[in-house]
Amino acid sequence: MMQINPALEQLGNYPIATIQQRAIDLRAAGVRVIDFSIGDPIEPTPAFIPQALRDAVPEISQYPTSAGKAKLREAIAGWIHRRHGVVVDPDTQIVPTSGSKESIFNSHFAFVDPSAGDVVVFPSPGYPVYERGAIFSGAALHRVVLDGDFVMRVSDIPSDVWPKAKLVWTCSPHNPTGSVTSASEMADLYRACRENGALLMSDECYADTYEEEAFPNGPGSVLQIADEGFPGALAFLSLSKRSGMTGYRSGAIVGDPAAIKALKNLRSTTGTASPDFVQDAATAAWADDAHAAERRAIFTAKRRILERAFTRLGLEVVASRAGLYLWVRVGDDIVMTDKLLDSGIVVTPGSFLGEGGEGYIRLAMVPALVDCEQAADELIRALS
Repeated sequence: MMQINPALEQLGNYPIATIQQRAIDLRAAGVRVIDFSIGDPIEPTPAFIPQALRDAVPEISQYPTSAGKAKLREAIAGWIHRRHGVVVDPDTQIVPTSGSKESIFNSHFAFVDPSAGDVVVFPSPGYPVYERGAIFSGAALHRVVLDGDFVMRVSDIPSDVWPKAKLVWTCSPHNPTGSVTSASEMADLYRACRENGALLMSDECYADTYEEEAFPNGPGSVLQIADEGFPGALAFLSLSKRSGMTGYRSGAIVGDPAAIKALKNLRSTTGTASPDFVQDAATAAWADDAHAAERRAIFTAKRRILERAFTRLGLEVVASRAGLYLWVRVGDDIVMTDKLLDSGIVVTPGSFLGEGGEGYIRLAMVPALVDCEQAADELIRALS
């Protein structure tokens, strides 16, 4: 009998994949499906980005380096300075990645010592990859179950967890709820991590998707509150939602130079790096802010359409002023998901996103505006 890694057996199937299969089955049965389950926007990638990629495809293809191209790191540093007012060293404080999912998952292997009983702290509900990466690295887990405003704070982490905490994950804007951690709350988390020798791992993949009315200067970054040189802090970035580049798989990790050095060593060992032509496309994307603002406006318009429908139905939309998602309190999230599926509307039940998500559904602002309008009408018909 084939031996399977116990960690893989423990986790089972990626839960959202089951929702996707149900959507596929509905389409095969001839049902018109409006799919809000996966954060994979359908707006075309701005034309200058694929053009930059096409222009960069070489006649001879060679291996990319794990450190990434200098001009890409400089473009990322430029965006950080424009967006957050922070100066970073492109050579020592940035490593480009093949998207955020792999970087979040793999980073555990650079820092976790399973023989030492290292603990990884992560929020729930949340991005499942925090937990999955921690399990595969052999870490012990501490799940912080969120409720109320769905912001993780120092007080949510018990005092007896801190001495063993190696990595503390936070996410702002938060997936799935769209909550935003304030500068003071982030500073408290950072200070606690510093005092206990933990790395604060800040998932900021939705940093450029927010409602400008709610956040005129945009949600903040751990890089803004960290000590000089960013010791003990890493920010995880992505072009997927900001620039419509989900299929390009392009992101970055920024922060503590000692941690970045370790990550470069890890990534060199695994051969994990974006192709050079993808890096050139990413360079163009990070250098331009106008397209990100245009996409923000579209996501906000979609959110407003659906929010009005839920308000009319008497269902509470929680947080959801940033990020790509609408987080709605519905009672029984599984029953609600099934009921909406009957109308061809695919959502993600909150319980699929971890403990604390029960009773909520998540809608990704992915379908086109016209489809969101139709979905709003279907919601009212199905749930009135």
